[in-house]
Amino acid sequence: ALTPHTVDDPDSAATKQLVNPDRVHRHGDPYDLVTLAQEVQKADQFVRCAASNKLILIAEQIRHLQEQAKKVLEETKRDAELHHAACNFKKRPGQMYYLYRRNNGTTYFSMLSPKEWGSSCPHDYLGAYKLEADMSWTKAEDVERRSRDIALVDQLLSAEVPAIEYVLPPNKGNGFSTKAALKHKTVIEDVSDQMGPIVEEPLK
Repeated sequence: ALTPHTVDDPDSAATKQLVNPDRVHRHGDPYDLVTLAQEVQKADQFVRCAASNKLILIAEQIRHLQEQAKKVLEETKRDAELHHAACNFKKRPGQMYYLYRRNNGTTYFSMLSPKEWGSSCPHDYLGAYKLEADMSWTKAEDVERRSRDIALVDQLLSAEVPAIEYVLPPNKGNGFSTKAALKHKTVIEDVSDQMGPIVEEPLK
């Protein structure tokens, strides 16, 4: 006859598989709680360190933004002062103008440079400024750098990006023709009176 074994029976194979004190509980190790506490403390330190690094990065970004904001305010104040300088002609964007100061402290713009004035320059020369399209001013020494920045922006804007074309059904004439401008396009079809998908397809 077979002898039945319960789970509580130490000779039962089920008991040996369910309970392995050497691998699971380690009841003989009195430092389990201490080790667990150390691991928790170590995890807290890692979390705190990671948060500190992120906060340091944010602080650096805030300082950079503060410096940029200060620069913008200084340039805005300078541009306002330049626009208030006396001028006997209409200023046009894209032109270079030369700033002078009279003996009484007032400033004015002239189209003549100190070189063109020569030795007969009547007042103190303060600098040359170029009037930009947005009515801001750029120092003569910064014109080349600004031109490079504008050229870079234009290059990025003129890069090949998807063009969106709106296509009406044949029975709706709107006077517009769909032309392929770039190598890839997104066609958005008018589905006000019919069901139709929005199709995105490469140009052939």
